Amino acid sequence: MLTKALSAGSVAVCLLIAGSILMAADEDRVLFDFGDPEVAQRWQTVNDGVMGGVSDGQFKISDQTMEFFGTLSMENNGGFTSVRSRPTKLGLKQGDTLVARVRGDGREYTLNLYVPRPRTAFSYRWTFKTQRNEWIEIRAPLDKFVATSFGRVVPNEPLNPAEVNAIGFLLSDEQAGPFKLEVEWIRVIRSE
Repeated sequence: MLTKALSAGSVAVCLLIAGSILMAADEDRVLFDFGDPEVAQRWQTVNDGVMGGVSDGQFKISDQTMEFFGTLSMENNGGFTSVRSRPTKLGLKQGDTLVARVRGDGREYTLNLYVPRPRTAFSYRWTFKTQRNEWIEIRAPLDKFVATSFGRVVPNEPLNPAEVNAIGFLLSDEQAGPFKLEVEWIRVIRSE
């Protein structure tokens, strides 16, 4: 009788441990690992040329990172350059935090989230400052992102994480000149 009780208890403990491992795997998830060169096919640049500007932003995958680089120009009503993932379901949920390992040039960048809406230049933004030539981890809770259109805040537009289908980095700090941001990976951490 005691043997059966221990066996049932052992099974319950094993199931509890297995369930915890599966839940932990579900909570912390890599969205993009730039050590995989094929990830480049899932990203694209969008620069201010769409509005007549002449900024030059490009990206490449090399040495386990995505390098987003180029020159920001304020000419011809320009002033932004960006790199973003192509639309795909990202599976974000309320309470998630995005974490990215980045190395920048000391400039201020914006992490953008995109949703399929008929509005032009619409995204949710969270701004972060890089440290020149130092790797840092940025942590962006989804509830801190602000709705914007053409860089202006759009009131009363809360983010629905389930709608997010693309993520990207934007430079629009009004400082003309060369820039470079490296990204090693982007992860999502689930709240408990």
